[in-house]
Amino acid sequence: MRTAREFMREEDAVGVVEIILILVVLISLVIIFKEQLTNLVRSILSKITKQSNSI
Repeated sequence: MRTAREFMREEDAVGVVEIILILVVLISLVIIFKEQLTNLVRSILSKITKQSNSI
């Protein structure tokens, strides 16, 4: 019974490490492509604004 509990604790730790690694990758991608993402969002918002004014 104890080995099952220990195994579950170890699995929880692995899950936390996976989530942290995924977050690190996502944050680094945002930092790397910050300018491109900013331009993309501005372009999308500009199109939305122009189209909403025509309604």
